[in-house]
Amino acid sequence: MTTTAPAPPDTSRAPDPVAPPRPPRRLTPAVLTVPTLLVLLVALGYPVGWQVVTSFQKFGLAQQFGQPPEWVGLDNYVALLTDANLWLVVARSLVFCVVCALVTVVVGLGLALLMGAAGRVGRLCLQVALLLAWAMPVVASMTVWTWIVNWRNGLLNWLLEQVGVDASGHNWLVQPLSFFVVAGVIVVWMSVPFVALSIYAGLTQLSPEVLEAAEIDGAGGWLRLRHIILPLVAPVISIVLLLQLIWDLRVFTQVKLLQDAGGVANETHLLGTYIYQLGTGAGDFGSASAVSILMLLITVAVSWYYVRSLMKEETP
Repeated sequence: MTTTAPAPPDTSRAPDPVAPPRPPRRLTPAVLTVPTLLVLLVALGYPVGWQVVTSFQKFGLAQQFGQPPEWVGLDNYVALLTDANLWLVVARSLVFCVVCALVTVVVGLGLALLMGAAGRVGRLCLQVALLLAWAMPVVASMTVWTWIVNWRNGLLNWLLEQVGVDASGHNWLVQPLSFFVVAGVIVVWMSVPFVALSIYAGLTQLSPEVLEAAEIDGAGGWLRLRHIILPLVAPVISIVLLLQLIWDLRVFTQVKLLQDAGGVANETHLLGTYIYQLGTGAGDFGSASAVSILMLLITVAVSWYYVRSLMKEETP
């Protein structure tokens, strides 16, 4: 009888799976933002902190020459919040910034639509004109505007005289209403280029197929604008409107130079010029710092709704 020898055991083993190489560790986005945060803390944190501390002190001209400030607690805030003139300035500033921001966005939207409908040459000319107006230094442009509204030999009164309106010797800067009309026109003129170019950049991202389909379906220009174009560029419009509200609330140079050109300062103050008068003019840096903190809180309140909407969109 024959027997078969048992087969030798298989000593071969399957090779252990090779672990994939670990990817190199990379800096996370949080780490990459640290330098920017440090720069912001140094550039903005110190001035804001100084303003907060000074708002609780009596800080005048004597302190500018080395005398230690006196801690007064909430006295600066109590004195300001009970001052009716401050609330008049706050209300005036809010109305001015809202009106100017809305007019700026409406005019900028119209110019953006005009650039989208114009030919290549017309669009290029309009863009160059907007960029030149935007790039002009504020002081240089205010020199021109001050000459235009000058009551002695200004261009505005001369043009009105040419069309039969008796405006000889009329000072547009004496009356608060006409003063703020002039200031509003200047602020809008300086802000429109940014808004128009920003909205036009948003318009260039719209799909031509969507607009063509709407036109084929019989939608006219107004319907396309209302139901397609405006909803699609609404995020761009909202952000430029928010920026304009913040910038127009902090307007200073235009109003200050118009006041120096003939405006009545006490009747035409906005928050920026009011802070300047309290601090540099009257030497009360403690009260000026308190108004600055109030202005900061108003700015945060104006922008909080939009910031909260952005945070909701970023939340998964």
